Amino acid sequence: MTKPHHNSVFLEEAEIISHQAFDGDQFIMRLLAPHCAAKAEPGSFVHLTCDPQLPMRRPISIMRSSYNEGWIDLLYKRVGKGTTLLAQHQPGEKISILGPIGTPFKATPGHSRPLLIGGGVGMPPMIFLAESMRQESDKQPFVILGSEVPFPFKPTPSKIMIPGIPEGVIASMPLLDDWGIGNRLASQQEFNGCFQGYVTELADLWFRNLDRETRSQVEIFACGPHPMLEAVAAMASEWQVPCQVSLEEFMACGIGGCAGCVVEVQTADGPAMKRVCVDGPVFEAASVFN
Repeated sequence: MTKPHHNSVFLEEAEIISHQAFDGDQFIMRLLAPHCAAKAEPGSFVHLTCDPQLPMRRPISIMRSSYNEGWIDLLYKRVGKGTTLLAQHQPGEKISILGPIGTPFKATPGHSRPLLIGGGVGMPPMIFLAESMRQESDKQPFVILGSEVPFPFKPTPSKIMIPGIPEGVIASMPLLDDWGIGNRLASQQEFNGCFQGYVTELADLWFRNLDRETRSQVEIFACGPHPMLEAVAAMASEWQVPCQVSLEEFMACGIGGCAGCVVEVQTADGPAMKRVCVDGPVFEAASVFN
């Protein structure tokens, strides 16, 4: 059964196509959800039922979406009761999802050098955004992904050289590399080929190699833990480039009714409380971190 909600959000019984487990208690689930897949955009998420015994849904970002084949991919980490129950589901079973929800990332015209930064379970929106930019000839995205647990894919040496990146920092996400999108991985866990440090430290090295004209074409998009986003916002301010961030908050209803996920945002009329689920999750970084 599928019924529309708010004209673009659907309640859908989605069938699990595949469910892969990775090190670090990470999972990638592919769901057959044609209505959600048709409307999903980078930055949107689904609110799903992890198990019938849990009435509260959980928000999970969409990592990829196929309009033609009707599937969406979700990356999540097993951290509590809900995701522990979700991890037990098998292909062929069905899960109730509500989505796609949220205000997506919107690239600004004239910024041809987008920098995408994803940390931990904040990686999915960046992968989705990178794929959406794949066919845009005027965009040359560079993606930095960070994780303190093994990445949910097997890193491989990149075939794409990135000026300003230290020698030996060659680990990449194979999918992004196959798409022709420059990317590098960062971690403090001494993974082979990864930058040993924070994603913002690697991004800063990349910035320092750009001339002034090229820097003026940079726009940052980021998703990850709050401290990482705060550091990204500070870096964007330092380099004087626009920045959009996707916030991660606990949610109850996921559709704006309960106001349980509000954050303070600076607006032209002064501070305002905004709901992360429907007013976000994407916000201008300067409006949240100031």
